Amino acid sequence: MSAETTIDEFWAECRKALPDLPADAPEAWAFGATPAHADGLLALVLAGTKTGTSSSLWDFEHTGEAMPEVGWLNIILDGAGVPRALLETTHVEVVPFDEVSAAHAFAEGEGDQSLAHWRAVHERYWREHSDSPKGFAPDMPVVCERLRLLYPA
Repeated sequence: MSAETTIDEFWAECRKALPDLPADAPEAWAFGATPAHADGLLALVLAGTKTGTSSSLWDFEHTGEAMPEVGWLNIILDGAGVPRALLETTHVEVVPFDEVSAAHAFAEGEGDQSLAHWRAVHERYWREHSDSPKGFAPDMPVVCERLRLLYPA
């Protein structure tokens, strides 16, 4: 996939490989808050290690962005904004930060995949990058999402 590949071109490739996809491309977005985050987390997706992600419910409420739903398709961008993967949301659950499961932490695929690592990384992330002025709290609502890789570029 070239650096010039557009979302429309990527979507056409996806539809060629998976003809049952809808005509209109879904939302395109990148993981993390920086190009380096996006590239690192995308690499985990493409390797099959990352099958989950999490977001702050407070961020969704603050920005007005729609909450993910089961069945949603997601075009994942790399740090340069190039479409690199098509994911499907397979499960969505909102739980307090301090009740996120070890299984979900493992599915996120980061670090040693432990719950302790997940908590440390995500607390730091929400303290530094949250869209909501609420930032982080140990009992904050977290949107835990499971994802399935449908098409890698």
